[in-house]
Amino acid sequence: MKKWLCPELPGENAEMAREFGDFLGGLLTRRGIHSVQQAQEYFACSSLTDPFLLKDMDAAVEMIRSALDEGRKITVYGDYDCDGVTATVMLYSYLEAMGAEVEFYIPDRAEGYGMNIDALRRIIAGGTELIITVDNGISAIEEAEFLREQGIDLVITDHHQPPQDIPVCAACVDPHRADDSSPCKELCGAGMVLKLLCALEEDEEFVLEQYAELAAIGTIGDVMPLTGENRYIVRRGLENIQSCQNIGLERLLKTAGVSPEGITANSVAYYISPRINAAGRMAHADKAARLLLADSPETAMLLAEELEQLNTERRSAESTVYDEVTTKLTEHPSILSQRVIVVSGEGWHHGILGIVSAKLLERYGKPVFVIGTENGEGRGSARGIDGFSIHKLLENCSDILTKYGGHPKAGGFSLPAERIDDFIEKVNEYCRRCYPKMPVYTASADMEVSCAQLTKDNIELLSRLEPFGEGNRQPVFFIKNCTVRSKRALKDGRFTSFEAESGGAVLKALCFRIPFAEFYAQVGDRVDIMAVAELNEYNGNTSVTLKVQELRPSDFNEDRFFAAARVYEELIRGEGCDSRLAPRVIPDREALKGIYDMVRKDGGRMSAEDMCVYGGNINYCMLRIALDAFAEAGMISLAPGAERSTVIPAGGKKDLFSQGLLAELKAQLV
Repeated sequence: MKKWLCPELPGENAEMAREFGDFLGGLLTRRGIHSVQQAQEYFACSSLTDPFLLKDMDAAVEMIRSALDEGRKITVYGDYDCDGVTATVMLYSYLEAMGAEVEFYIPDRAEGYGMNIDALRRIIAGGTELIITVDNGISAIEEAEFLREQGIDLVITDHHQPPQDIPVCAACVDPHRADDSSPCKELCGAGMVLKLLCALEEDEEFVLEQYAELAAIGTIGDVMPLTGENRYIVRRGLENIQSCQNIGLERLLKTAGVSPEGITANSVAYYISPRINAAGRMAHADKAARLLLADSPETAMLLAEELEQLNTERRSAESTVYDEVTTKLTEHPSILSQRVIVVSGEGWHHGILGIVSAKLLERYGKPVFVIGTENGEGRGSARGIDGFSIHKLLENCSDILTKYGGHPKAGGFSLPAERIDDFIEKVNEYCRRCYPKMPVYTASADMEVSCAQLTKDNIELLSRLEPFGEGNRQPVFFIKNCTVRSKRALKDGRFTSFEAESGGAVLKALCFRIPFAEFYAQVGDRVDIMAVAELNEYNGNTSVTLKVQELRPSDFNEDRFFAAARVYEELIRGEGCDSRLAPRVIPDREALKGIYDMVRKDGGRMSAEDMCVYGGNINYCMLRIALDAFAEAGMISLAPGAERSTVIPAGGKKDLFSQGLLAELKAQLV
């Protein structure tokens, strides 16, 4: 369950309405664009800012040019994710084209993120005299000192948040340095390399023609906001891909089933980035780098097929770990009642923990920490929600962790396996202290509309906002009080199609997240919808189709639901609640009978959330307490998070108030 957010129109804006019309003008205004000048800047970003605005860029250019002139060997030190791989390929291929003696080094995921001294020793032994980092290095204080002692020059290009003290080296280019006043704060590692190449080449157009597609893939893969320069980089990159000159990328697109002519930021995010990432997750990222550097169709085909196989293995490993996590939650359901979910397991492949964390976040609506252990070491990945900082939590646990890093909504960390219980205890203590009331998982729309406003002409206007992606998503519309006019199953019931009517217009709606058996709204019911709207062409006719992201009955009281959910979890954690809430917490015999009958009739289809939403006027806390009491008495089987409940046939009646959960709650609250 998510809390729905939809911004109010911040007053009428005659200027925007006059220039763009009520529909597009209203959408732009709700996105914080309040004047025609702002809109023109948004639509017409047509160049990059001066790369020399970045602190130390001049020193980086001077050092690299000097190394090129003197014929010194250079190593590009990259990272194993999509951003790091594309950044590595960009700089390596440029230096090679300039005649440099150059190699690249991408660490294995087992080595961990960033430079490490063992790798540096091997690089130095190979004759390297200058190391240039891409997408890493800003925290490498010890490694920079080691290189200085060895007489090796170091240029750092990075985009991550720096520590209080930055490495001492020939040049340290990072837009987040305290003394950097450039406007480049949202660039990824590949974007930073693009700026470096512009500074070296002094010809922005040439650099964009050669490298914009790789910078775009890195930007999308690193989930950077598609605003400002990033928007321009991605737009130019997608144009390059349409006439792709990179043999490896062309083969990768073909293997992934993506047409270059129809390429979008979304197709890069869903089909291209995961395959590049799969190399670093499941084997070694240099496979992806060598694919993007391939100079023959035969080599490109072999490497693209290898990445496809690694991506298949990644999906399999992800499914295995996800199933094992679900089993663990079944065995220890109390984990789900904590403010955050922390779960660990032996042998879980560390390359896919971030994906599993994201899926668990979507499933349970809470920050998630997943830890895989091997050879006495635990390596974890975390995903969070708005209003809760993963990075600050990891900082609070730094005395337990051997390594950590990340952002407010995502992070990675490592720790000794024997300290995992200490970590869990410290996480829960931190959350009790700093988040007595946890933020709620949210879903947001851009604008409230009726079906009548989603006309073909209005939806065509949305193409002006492309490319869509992080920070510039495809618009999501809140359509209130729709009537369900019809519904039917799609793809053997895996999906649902229905007709929604509001404002006198009827639109076709597709639910790819809701199987037909779990689409509980009936024909004639009124529902609220969050959906994107797209044009669909069939037999020469163009119509508007809704792709539903969220759906619920129009009379659903979300504030009541989330208040009840919070009370339930506080009770389960043993934190108690106000005794005045007892009548809404403890079910009486009549309520118990009604809930038991609901479970019996449902037959294990509905989750507790669905029962609350579609089952009538029932308090969620009372429902969960009743289900727990039934499960405790052996009357029903209950899945983790009450996602399913099924009656267990048993003889005789049981007095649930004489002992167990309900008796304990009555003693506490009545």
